[in-house]
Amino acid sequence: MPNILNIGQTALLAAQVGIATTGHNISNASVPGYNRQEVIQGAVAGQAAGFGYIGKGTEVLSIKRVYSEYLTNQVSATATSKSRLDTYYAQVKQIDNMLSDSSVGLTPALTDFFNSVNDLSSDPSSSSTRQSLLSDAQALVARFQSQASQLNEIGQGVNESITSTVTQINAYTKEIAELNTAIEAAYGQNDGQAPNDLLDQRDQKIAELSELVKVSVVKQNNTYNVYIGNGQPLVVGKNTFDLSVVQSPSDPNKIEVGYQNSGASFIMDGTRLGGGSLAGLLEFRSQTLEPAQNELGRIATTLASTFNAQHALGQDLKGALGGAFFSVGTPQVYPNGGNDTSAGANAEVSASVTNASALTTSDYELKRVGTNYVLTRLSDKTELASTTWAAAQAAAAGEGFSFSVDSGTIAAGDSFLIKPTANGASGIGVAITDTNKIAAAAPIAAKATTTNTGTGKISAGVANSPLNTNLQQPVTITFTSATAYTVTGTGIPAGTTGTYDPAAGATLNYNGWTVQITGSPAMNDSFTVGPNTSGTGDNRNALLLGNLQTSKLIGGTTTYQGAYSKLVNMVGNKTSEMEVTSKAAKASYTQAVAAQQEQSGVNLDEEAANLLRYQQAYQAAAKVMQAADEMFKSLLGITA
Repeated sequence: MPNILNIGQTALLAAQVGIATTGHNISNASVPGYNRQEVIQGAVAGQAAGFGYIGKGTEVLSIKRVYSEYLTNQVSATATSKSRLDTYYAQVKQIDNMLSDSSVGLTPALTDFFNSVNDLSSDPSSSSTRQSLLSDAQALVARFQSQASQLNEIGQGVNESITSTVTQINAYTKEIAELNTAIEAAYGQNDGQAPNDLLDQRDQKIAELSELVKVSVVKQNNTYNVYIGNGQPLVVGKNTFDLSVVQSPSDPNKIEVGYQNSGASFIMDGTRLGGGSLAGLLEFRSQTLEPAQNELGRIATTLASTFNAQHALGQDLKGALGGAFFSVGTPQVYPNGGNDTSAGANAEVSASVTNASALTTSDYELKRVGTNYVLTRLSDKTELASTTWAAAQAAAAGEGFSFSVDSGTIAAGDSFLIKPTANGASGIGVAITDTNKIAAAAPIAAKATTTNTGTGKISAGVANSPLNTNLQQPVTITFTSATAYTVTGTGIPAGTTGTYDPAAGATLNYNGWTVQITGSPAMNDSFTVGPNTSGTGDNRNALLLGNLQTSKLIGGTTTYQGAYSKLVNMVGNKTSEMEVTSKAAKASYTQAVAAQQEQSGVNLDEEAANLLRYQQAYQAAAKVMQAADEMFKSLLGITA
C-alpha cells in the first residue's frame, strides 16, 4: 500500500515548485528576452493491487520554457529591418533639415547674388553696387562652405558610428560564445535539463546583435553558430571572429568594415550585410551622403567655372580684362593603398576640371590592367574606356575632367579614385577683393566710321569663350561693294573677305568676338572693332553674367537653382521614403513582438491565477499530510 504521507509530500513539493516558478515569472515579467516558464508534472507510476493500481503521487518532470523559435526569429528579422531603416532615416533627416532650411540653404544666397549681378548691370560704375556684389558673393561662398562642412561632419559621424557599432558587435559575439560554453556545461551538469534563463539570455543577445547587423543562426547541439554577410562566421561554439574598422584603401576619408580570420583580414561588401544599423549607415553613406556631397560640389564647381569664364571675357573699371572672380575647388585624387610604391613606380596622379557643364555627380576609378587603362564611372559601374591611356583621357574629357601623371609610373594593378566634384563646395572662394576688378563691361567696342554713306549698322559685339589673345586688337571691316567686304587687322589673315546679304545681314566672328552687321552699307563704308576705351558705364558683360542664372549649365540640362532644387527634392524624397518604410517596419516589428509575447511573455493576471492555484494545491497537499499523520496516530492508539 502506498505511503499516503509520501503522496502528500510529492504534491507539496510540486506545489512549491509551481509557486517558485510562478514567482520567477512574475519577478522577470519586465526583463527583456525573458520567456515564460511553466512546470511540467507527471503522475508517479502506481502500485499494483488486486483491484487495480494505487497512485503514488506526482513528480515534476521539467521546467519548460514557453518558446517559439519561429516567432523569436520573426522578432529578430523585423528588428534587423527596423534598425536599418531607422538608422538611415535618422541620418538622412539631418541632410534634409540642412538643405531645406531657408536660413542655411543655398537658394536665398544664390538669389541675392544674382540680384546683385543684375543691379550691377543697371549701374555698372557704382561703387556701392559693386561692393554689394562682392559681399553677396562672399555670402554665397560661405553658404557653400558651410553646407560642405556640415556634410563632412555627418560623414565623420558615420565613421564614428560604424566604429562604435563594430565594437558592440564584437562585444555581443564574445558574450554569445561565453553563453554557449555555459549552456553546454549546464546541460551536462543537470541530466540534459534545459538551463532556461541562460537560453533566454543567449536569445536576447542574438536579438540585440540583430539590431546591429543581419545574422543567421545555425543550432549545433546546444550551441549557436552565428554568421553574417556571405556566410562569414562571427561565433562558432566557443570561438569568435572579430569585425574591425579599417581605413578605406581607395578613400582615406572614410572607414570600412573589415573581417578577421586566422590573422588575415579583408573589407566586407556593405551591400551584403543585409540589415541592421551597420548596413543602414553604409547604405546612407553610399546612396545619399556621397551623392549629395558630389552634387553640391558640382553646383559650386560649375557656378565658379562658368562665372569665371564669362567674367574673363569682360573688362574691369581700369580697362583690364576680367580675371577669375571665384577660386574653384580642385578635384581629389587618391592612390589606392595597395599601389606599387617601389622605385620607378610610386605614381602620383592629379586631375582638373576641363568642362564644368559636362561634370556628373559620380566618382571614377582609373586602373591599369596589364598594359591597358580602365576608366570606370563608379555611380553605375560603367567602363568608359578599357584600352589605351589616350582613350581613358578622351573618356574623362567627355565627363568634364582630365587627369595626368605628375610623377612616377603607373604600375600594372595600380588604381586611383578620382573625385571631380567632392571638393567643389568646400574649395570655392571669392578670388577678388578690389571692386574695381569686377568686369561689368565688354572688352571690345564696335562702331561705324563717321564718313559712311550707307545705312549699315554694326552691333556692340560680344567676346566669345575661350579668350583670344587678339581679342582687343583693332580690326577694320571695309565694304568693297554692297554685297562684299574685306577684313584687315592684327590677327586677321591677309586677303580675308566675305559676302554680305543686304536682306539678312551678316554675322562676323574674328579674334574671339562676334558682331552683326545689318542694313545696306555702301561701297567704301567701313566699321571698326577694337578695345573698349571708355567702358566705365558699359554693362554688356554684366548682362551676360546675369544671364547665367537662367542658363542650363549643370550637366547641360538645368540651372544652378534647378540643380540645387533637384538635390533638395532627392534628399527630401529619400527622407519621406525612409520615414514611411521605417514606420512600416516598426509596425511589423511591433506585431512580431506582440505575437511572440502573446505566446511566451508573462501575463501577470494569468500568473496571479496560477499563484492562487498552486497555493490552494499546497494547502490541499498539507491537508493530505495532516490526514496521514492523524491516521498514523489513530493506528498507534489502537495498537497501544
